[in-house]
Amino acid sequence: MKELLSPAGNMECLKAAVNNGADAIYLGGKTFGARAYAGNFSNEELKEAVNYAHLYGVKIYITVNTIIYNTEVDELIKYIEYLYKIGVDALIMQDIGMISLVRKVFPNMEVHASTQCHNHNNEGIKLLKELGVTRIVLDREMSLEEIENIDVDIEKEVFIHGALCNCYSGCCLFSFMNGGRSGNRGECTQVCRLPFKLIKNGEYVNNESKYLLSTKELNTINNFNKLLDSDIVSFKIEGRMKSPSYVGYVTRIYRKLLDSYSNRISSKEEDNLKILFNREFTNGYLFKDKVMNIESSNHRGLDIGKVIDVNKKKIKIKLDKELYQEDGIRFKNSNKGMIANFIYNEKGLLINKGNVGDIIYLDNKINLKDKDILVKTSSSYLDKEIITSSIKKILINIDIKLIDEFLDITFSDNMNNIVSDKVKVEPPVKRGTTNEEIKEKITKLGNTPFVCNNINIDIDRDIFVNMKDINNIRRLLCDKLITTRSNTKRDIIINKYSLDYNKEDDYNTEISILARNKEQVQAGIDMNIDRIYVDSELYDIYKDNNKIYLRLERVNNNYNYDSKNILATEIGAIYKYRDSNLISDYYLNVVNNYSINFLLDNGVKRVTLSPEVNYNYLDDYILDKVELIIYGTIENMITKSCPIKELKICPCKKEDIYYLEDINKNRYRVLHNNCLTHIMHYKKINYIDNISYYKNLGIRSYRLELLDESYEKVIRLIDEIRK
Repeated sequence: MKELLSPAGNMECLKAAVNNGADAIYLGGKTFGARAYAGNFSNEELKEAVNYAHLYGVKIYITVNTIIYNTEVDELIKYIEYLYKIGVDALIMQDIGMISLVRKVFPNMEVHASTQCHNHNNEGIKLLKELGVTRIVLDREMSLEEIENIDVDIEKEVFIHGALCNCYSGCCLFSFMNGGRSGNRGECTQVCRLPFKLIKNGEYVNNESKYLLSTKELNTINNFNKLLDSDIVSFKIEGRMKSPSYVGYVTRIYRKLLDSYSNRISSKEEDNLKILFNREFTNGYLFKDKVMNIESSNHRGLDIGKVIDVNKKKIKIKLDKELYQEDGIRFKNSNKGMIANFIYNEKGLLINKGNVGDIIYLDNKINLKDKDILVKTSSSYLDKEIITSSIKKILINIDIKLIDEFLDITFSDNMNNIVSDKVKVEPPVKRGTTNEEIKEKITKLGNTPFVCNNINIDIDRDIFVNMKDINNIRRLLCDKLITTRSNTKRDIIINKYSLDYNKEDDYNTEISILARNKEQVQAGIDMNIDRIYVDSELYDIYKDNNKIYLRLERVNNNYNYDSKNILATEIGAIYKYRDSNLISDYYLNVVNNYSINFLLDNGVKRVTLSPEVNYNYLDDYILDKVELIIYGTIENMITKSCPIKELKICPCKKEDIYYLEDINKNRYRVLHNNCLTHIMHYKKINYIDNISYYKNLGIRSYRLELLDESYEKVIRLIDEIRK
């Protein structure tokens, strides 16, 4: 059974999704969700949302897809207990430690692994399945072919429409590193939507800033039948920060496609999608389409006409599409926008709508000076049409049977819910009550969620029944059926939880480095440090040295190396190499003790803490088996897109040095590996002066995350740590 999964940032969006055909809806509470700036739902609103959705046979999935700090764990468990008791159908989660904990505490609570888990290979998904995860939301960078090659027996969910992140989900530290607002905490500042310049070997490639990290909007309507033919179970629409009209209409379009192979989307419907929101549409990586739009990061709207004359008072326009009064418009070349408050025809008379081919005039209240292209960016007429569409109704069957002195009346639905009650009848004094009169009253369901699909009346003699009694029993049975449909039927099982961990007290200080060239490797060898992490090219040269560790790629579908020393950068490597000498990298977003403990239980010897951990507050962490990055350049993001390719200077040479420069003149080093782009932070972190404090806390392992440091610089840094 295929599922259409819609977003909701508030109750209006939820109702729009239900009324337009969603099978399930994902939404967030006021905390722990990856859209902190959406409206979101209070606890009372969550309960209302669950009841409303369940009434219509729609499931509710709650996003708990952020990383969780130690101080928040108890609060999180209380929150999930509340969600569990009000009947939430599933949780969407990111934090590996919290997934493990929730599966232990609430064993019959369904958990889906968020795309923030960076789900892209069989090994990582096998690990999640071992945890009890029932569904994985796959990376938006995966092609349909790659998705179908995932052969784990688990439900697959993919995004089919909406905004795309430029970075692999759950792999982005850009927003956090630039100001402390974490994408892994739902607080992304949309750095990707800002302009950048590209620098090659010290020279600007583009003198004008371009939106080199900004993606188009995903739209799969033209390939949706291919998705239906796949083993994907759930089709997900992005948009928890979008309007009710957007949520309702996009849901309606995909419901139409999901219901029949033969259904097609009209050009008018495609135009409406563009008006509601688009940054240009793409079929996405799903269908190997171009995903970047470096010219603009804003809503593009729909081209609807051309300016054929303009003066200080009026703008003369030839329309190619309809324009309604109060539509939002923008002139493409000048980038000036306004609301079309007044529309005039060629006689100068006010009209409320301009049709295709019409010449119309608008007041020039934005001081437009040149001929231009007219773009529609919003439509109150369209919004109203979507929101005021008919409310979804639930089909029920009504059975009425005369048994002795009572009419037995039963309401039943397509979910096998049955409610019934009786009403007293009497012998008729003058005229009996007809079946038609009973039918008319009992099917009067206008203000309820129900509509009668079929009614069967079995009365074999003349009777009299008071119509007031029929009205009362109708209301009573409707209330009973609403309650029955809304209630969740499951056993409540809640286990106690604790953190079981054995601390090591006898240990020595360890130093590791990430080395990117032979000079840095040699410095590590000469200083006899404990671990040297290298890529595959350097590993092939130095693998006979037992201090050398292979740092695996962050995007990995083939684990070809049979290495005893591994630095794992994603959870698939944890599953694959848990019997090796395994270190986990900071990319696993470890910020709590439960994640540390989970990784230790899966064979990891040292767990690298995320840079998102506040190093001033480490007292409550498991410290004897963690690794702390105390110096170096943090990777802000990894992306499948390439700004060098977008500016048509591909391929790049290994000796070329590239930077992205933002509007504040900060320069971010750009590295490449197998056509994946790594964007580094513009400045180095350095906590070496705090080493004594960290040692006193009990931290034993320290790392230098090197980038362009010389041999001599590396030697000095290692000396500083040892001193």
